[in-house]
Amino acid sequence: MKQFGQVCAALRRKNRAHSALLAGCCFFSVLLITAYGIMMRSPTILAVLPEGGDSRKQVMMIFVLAVIGCAVFTVYASGLFFRHRSRQTGILLALGASRRQLRRQLYRELAGLTAVSCAAGALLAAPLAWGIWQLFRLFVVDSAQMALRFEPRAWGIALGFSAFVAVLLFAAGGRSVRRANIIETVQEVHRSEPIRAVPRWYGPLGLCLLAGGGLLGYLAPSVFVNGLHWYPPGGISGLFYLPALAGLYMILLHTVVNGWRTRHAYRDLIATSLMKFQGRQTVRSMLVMTLLIGGGLFAAFYTPMIGTGSMMSYDARPVDCAYHFRADQNGPGQSEVEQLAAEYGVALTSWAEAPMARLAVDGSYQLEEEGPVGTTWRSVYAQQARSVLVLSESGYRALTGEAVELAPGQTAGVLDATGSGQDRFEADATLFTNPLTGQQLAVTLAEPLRNDLLLGCYVLDDGDWAALSEGLTGEWQEQMVFFNVENEQDSYPFARALFDRIVDGSGPEVAVLDGWDPIVRQRYLAQEGVYFLDPEQSEEANFPRMDYSQRDSSDFRLYWQYMPRFRVLDKADFVRTTAVFLMLFVFIAVLCLSAVIVIACTRCMTIAQSSRQVYSDLRRLGAPGRYLYHSARSQVRRVFLTPTLAGFGLIFGFYGLILYFNDGRLTSGELAGLAVCLGLAAGVGALLWAVYRLTLGRVCAALAIRRR
Repeated sequence: MKQFGQVCAALRRKNRAHSALLAGCCFFSVLLITAYGIMMRSPTILAVLPEGGDSRKQVMMIFVLAVIGCAVFTVYASGLFFRHRSRQTGILLALGASRRQLRRQLYRELAGLTAVSCAAGALLAAPLAWGIWQLFRLFVVDSAQMALRFEPRAWGIALGFSAFVAVLLFAAGGRSVRRANIIETVQEVHRSEPIRAVPRWYGPLGLCLLAGGGLLGYLAPSVFVNGLHWYPPGGISGLFYLPALAGLYMILLHTVVNGWRTRHAYRDLIATSLMKFQGRQTVRSMLVMTLLIGGGLFAAFYTPMIGTGSMMSYDARPVDCAYHFRADQNGPGQSEVEQLAAEYGVALTSWAEAPMARLAVDGSYQLEEEGPVGTTWRSVYAQQARSVLVLSESGYRALTGEAVELAPGQTAGVLDATGSGQDRFEADATLFTNPLTGQQLAVTLAEPLRNDLLLGCYVLDDGDWAALSEGLTGEWQEQMVFFNVENEQDSYPFARALFDRIVDGSGPEVAVLDGWDPIVRQRYLAQEGVYFLDPEQSEEANFPRMDYSQRDSSDFRLYWQYMPRFRVLDKADFVRTTAVFLMLFVFIAVLCLSAVIVIACTRCMTIAQSSRQVYSDLRRLGAPGRYLYHSARSQVRRVFLTPTLAGFGLIFGFYGLILYFNDGRLTSGELAGLAVCLGLAAGVGALLWAVYRLTLGRVCAALAIRRR
């Protein structure tokens, strides 16, 4: 006579496929979340993602999507496992086993399965992350800054998610044993999860909720901050996206239950009916896939959007080279630049330079106050709110060749070539102040000027400029230089040498971030005693510190206030400069899309297993192979096609909102970036189509369907 343990072992061997499926799902979920967490918490990544910055928010948003997706995926896998396990439970109950014995045996099995799968996922996550990163370094770009470092505390994410998986499995297992009934349990494996009748208006209403909820969720933070002067606690703004999530769920329900075909619906009668009987599981899987596709594409679009826009902006610059330096620094003059150019066989075709004065202007700044429900702010006017660089009208004419005539008491701000302040500059100053002598000049605003390289500057009448700049010391004066070269595409060695010369001639007093402002600094020192952008304080405030020895790092190239703008240098070093950003988002996209493929394939094979008896009966009734193939293809296609289209539409709509509401328009660079993203989406679609074809072949093989 066999012992109880031997019977359990025999039943486990018979159902090992379902145990392997659950273990694989747990392993993959922990692997994905841990690899993502390792990258997200890596010092290499955090060094270029400032605290509170948009890039870090995007990374966190996609991480939340991945966690939700993997959590739902694991819940689905555990439910499927316990449904198939119910037959074994019923057999053991019928043989006289007690619930205590069943619970102890199940917990022992779950403990081994969870420990092995979660530990394997956590341990293999680091080699996976390191391997993918090294491939990027090998085939894309490599530099000292790209050395990947791991933070041991990142494995706390793996521990937390593994604990969630373990608690989930043990709770579900205990519930399945506690609620077990011999007759119902034996039949549980044959039960489906049908969805009740879904009205056809679910589809159109879901589309409306998706669009309206997305718009509401995106605009809510702006309403809170700009309208209510309130920075709400994290998560409150996200609640406004719930209608969009409900709309997406309704769209998927409508697709699974009704489909979108109104004519000849009978052609998909079998496929639609089978999808209904597995409806809840299918909708969950499709929802997770949609979120992961959206998150993966959001990350994948980062590279073409920033790359296309940057390259177009480089080409649109009015001159090949531009740089500026403080008057108290050892900046290179015309003769030195010409001599350096001659050493590298480069000829200068034009040269223009003009002095600039750094003056204080009036305006408003935000004074924040901590409250019980978050941070509020109020606007405070100050005659010296911030500093700006100011050119005389003759200096602007010398640099740009554009004639500008300003009357005394008039000023013109400089926008970019498209007439935008790029959401960081408003040409609205009405009072200029010499920060050293206190002399003031009230001005009226003239029509703004346009120049990409002088964005954020002001222009004054020559007499006004001379009067206001009198008495300024070298630290409040700067020199701007524009020049062109022959055969600009061959001038990289010269541009690199001049860049090094500019950095070597700069002292520690100008090793500051581009947002560093001496007027704002004075206000912070008076009010708080420290200025968070001073080099000594920047690292504590999670801002990078400018280090001349790290002049090729992303931090230095992107954020140094006196970074020269040489077109050939910027274009050639673009990938190197933004490599950490690019690789991080590509890495995220790879992980998300990999999860989509695994979930889709698993869901389709589960549908095939559940439908095997139906297709066998149809074959006996004389259904031709073509009809069976069409029916199976219809089910597999819905699993792949609907989340793909929904994810694509979701991300393009969200990107459109971001780009449009940045400045109320879509620029040519943004449109070009969207066109590149469309091509990238087509590539992702082609990849998913290839996986779909392979999966369809496996499903047909499992169902013994031969297309004739």
